[in-house]
Amino acid sequence: MAETETHQHADPHDEDVHDANYQAPPEKTIEDLMAVDQEDESLRRYKEALLGAAQAEKIIVEPNDSRKVIVKKLALVVEGRDDMELDLSGDISQLKKQLFVIKEGVQYKVRIDFIVQREIVHGLKYVQKTYRMGVPVDKMTHMVGSYPPKKEIQSYLTPAEEAPSGMVSRGTYSVSSVFTDDDKHIHLKWDWTFEIKKDWA
Repeated sequence: MAETETHQHADPHDEDVHDANYQAPPEKTIEDLMAVDQEDESLRRYKEALLGAAQAEKIIVEPNDSRKVIVKKLALVVEGRDDMELDLSGDISQLKKQLFVIKEGVQYKVRIDFIVQREIVHGLKYVQKTYRMGVPVDKMTHMVGSYPPKKEIQSYLTPAEEAPSGMVSRGTYSVSSVFTDDDKHIHLKWDWTFEIKKDWA
């Protein structure tokens, strides 16, 4: 798995989600982006390809939701098996009750499904911290990237991770996940659990 931490914090994301020394570029709207460098034909075409339909109309997928990023689903992806999915569109406080079983030592990926609406979102980031019996054992941070508004669900798939193996690694783990961006917007923060077993059963 990813880097290991040996100390616990009151909030598992405060110091890790955002680098104190990192200065994000200023937040820009679609109109701002299209207005800049209009004389540069290649750049103009690139931005048109990036923004797609969003430059012609204000894309609003869920009118009653004012957020720019709506996180819909987390899936654990293991080759040769059906995806194990968490529905993030409902009551996320109940997610801890849905226990994933993962076979020790398998390669898995995490997929996040989300909607971007209203405006382009800059520098999306997925941060996941894993605990066992309250002690931090793993942290992964993935730069997801910048995304334009689209009517379709967009997805990000992490590189493969290897589940822990061996008798001492078996047991239940709690996970704290956050989907954030360069502008320090917390789009969604949720907790979930999985169990490492000798086999899938």
